Amino acid sequence: MPAPPAPTNPAPAAPVRLVPGEKRRLLDASPRPEEPWYVNDHTLIRAADGTWHAFGIWHPEPADPLHEDLFLHATAADLEGAPWTVHDSVLPARPDLGETHVWAPHVIEHEGRYWMFYAGGTADHTSYRLTLATSEDLFSWTRHEPPLFTDGFDARDPMVIRDGVRWLLYYTRTSAPDGGFHEVAVRTSEDLLTWSEPVVAYRSTQSGTVGGPTESPFVIRAGEGWVLFVCESTQYDRTLAYYSTDPLHFEDSGSLDVDLDEHCAEIVVDGPRTWTTGGGWGRGGLTIRPLEVRT
Repeated sequence: MPAPPAPTNPAPAAPVRLVPGEKRRLLDASPRPEEPWYVNDHTLIRAADGTWHAFGIWHPEPADPLHEDLFLHATAADLEGAPWTVHDSVLPARPDLGETHVWAPHVIEHEGRYWMFYAGGTADHTSYRLTLATSEDLFSWTRHEPPLFTDGFDARDPMVIRDGVRWLLYYTRTSAPDGGFHEVAVRTSEDLLTWSEPVVAYRSTQSGTVGGPTESPFVIRAGEGWVLFVCESTQYDRTLAYYSTDPLHFEDSGSLDVDLDEHCAEIVVDGPRTWTTGGGWGRGGLTIRPLEVRT
C-alpha cells in the first residue's frame, strides 16, 4: 500500500520547548513524622538578603479544603538542598470578615515592598474574594480592605506578572458565577490596587463548578511570547502548558507537549536557572525540578 501523501500545510514547529529535569523533595513542613501536613497551592520568593521564602496552603492530612484557614511560612538559604525553617503561620482566615478559608498565596516584590495576592473563601462560592496583603519583611503582613474584587465560582489561585507597561493578574474562575466553562481570567492594573474588569485569557471546553482544567494558572515570558501553565484537576498530578504571543489570549492550538506530573505547579526563576515546584494533598510537602525553557 502506498504511503499517504504528505500534508500540504504541515503544522509549524512549536516555538517553545519545555524540558523538565529530575524531581526531588524540596520541603516537608509536617510538625512531626507521625503528624503529616500537606502544602497545596504555594509561592516562593527570594528576599533582598537572598533568603528564599515559601508560603502556601497548609493543613493536616487528610484533605479538607474548606477548612484550610492559614498559610505556611518557611525559609531556606537556597533551593539546592538547604534545610528549611518553619515559622509562625501567616494571614489566618478572618471569620469576622466572612472568610471561612484562605487559598493560594502569590507573592511579588515591587519598589521594596512585598505584595501577597490570595483568595478569601466565603460561604458563598459564587462570590469569592481576591485579596491583598503587603509586607516590608515577609514576616509581618497588613491586609488591605476591602478585597480587590469578587468573582465565582470559587475564583481563586491568583498570579501576578508585569508585561512591561502594566500588571496582569491571572486567576481561575467559571464563565458564570454559579458555574460554567472553566476559565483563566486576567485583569490589568497600573498600581496593583485598582484592577480592570476581567478578560478571558483561556477557556476550557469543560464546564462545571469545583475543580476543572484551569486551576493554578501561572504565566511566564518565553522568547517573543508567553507560556500559560494550568493544573488539570481531573488528573491530580498533571500540569498543562499553552504558548501564545498575546498574554491576554491563549488557545488549545497553542498546547505544548510536555510531561509535567505536578499539582499546583509554580515556576521559579533563580538567576540563570528555572525550576518548577509542585505540592498537593497527600504529597508530603513540596517537590522541585529543573525546567529548561528552550526558545
